[in-house]
Amino acid sequence: MGLRPPPLRVWVWTAATLALALVAVLLYRGSSVAATDSTTAPAPAVPGDGPAAELVRAWSLPAPAGLPRRVVEEGRVVVPGERGLTATDALTGEEAWHYRRADARLCGLTAVDGLVVAVFRTDDRCDEALALDAATGVRQWTRNLSLRGDATIAGTAQVVLASSPTGVVVIDPVGDNVRWRTSADEGCTFTATDVGSAGVAVLQRCAEPSVLQLRLFDPFSGQQRWSRDVAVPEGTTARLVGVDRLVGVVVGDTLLLHRPDDGTPVQQLPLPPADGDPATEPLLQTGAGDLALVWARGTLWALEQGTGTPRWQLPARGLPAGGETGGTEPDTAALWVPEADGFVLRDRVTGAETGRAAVDGGLEPGGRTSVVGPVLVYRLPDRVLGHA
Repeated sequence: MGLRPPPLRVWVWTAATLALALVAVLLYRGSSVAATDSTTAPAPAVPGDGPAAELVRAWSLPAPAGLPRRVVEEGRVVVPGERGLTATDALTGEEAWHYRRADARLCGLTAVDGLVVAVFRTDDRCDEALALDAATGVRQWTRNLSLRGDATIAGTAQVVLASSPTGVVVIDPVGDNVRWRTSADEGCTFTATDVGSAGVAVLQRCAEPSVLQLRLFDPFSGQQRWSRDVAVPEGTTARLVGVDRLVGVVVGDTLLLHRPDDGTPVQQLPLPPADGDPATEPLLQTGAGDLALVWARGTLWALEQGTGTPRWQLPARGLPAGGETGGTEPDTAALWVPEADGFVLRDRVTGAETGRAAVDGGLEPGGRTSVVGPVLVYRLPDRVLGHA
């Protein structure tokens, strides 16, 4: 007795199942999941030892596309690439984990609150954001955005700022929600934006080219706290320096400092002439305790946050490890200041030297310092160096 062929309904079911499987494969191959290459790692164990008296360059991480302001978080050093990012061990400089997209390009990233928040461009807009645990690379959240293709990303504690010449968007790095957004006034553009402990600051240029508006917003509510006019003589460059403890702007060869609560101008500090293009020179600011730390044109100032009065100043190569570097330092009673021959440990209140870690070959100007156990991490505009 011969075998009977299966009923027609079995053939139909089989064909439908194969078709669905084929569609699923095609959808997967065209999805962002298939285009994503990511790894994770255990959280690092950072030794409690501090830097030694003599240091050598232990590793160097190039970043041809440029670096975000914040690159150190939870013992990792985060370096962006064209299509993703790599997190390395701060002690060894070796890769710990990575996240890359074959179907998207990186708009920008920041490291903050134990996370790496990155924004990607899939077409002509920066439209996808995600947060990865800085220590392990484990994904924490993903969300869609609608930002201009030239958006830049910056961050500070509890705040991620996405900026373009036409507006800003503030994102909660932990909860992934868009807190608020604001646009430049009609006929105006934002020439500079920044975020820090004092809030979100913008420099806005409108019809009158000789006057810029310096505006400060609350980072959580988006309410404008104040607005001040900044006179810019013809042929002079105006740059926003930072928004930590004080709001700093460099106009030509003068550093203008404003109170964060009401925008009152408190100090005007003369600077030496710029060595190079003043439109692109590094101007750096952070906070430590009750001080604003500002580095410009070879000088580091420690400024009182209420008055802008210099508590001390000295020649330096860049910013010290302060209270918002993303490293592992427990407090800011002492600061590792990058100087010509290495890093000098200085008392935060007086600037007096209390220790020293020499670096063979010295340090280049324009860097930001972070401390990760025994390693001093030095972030330059185009690379990150580890000294141990």
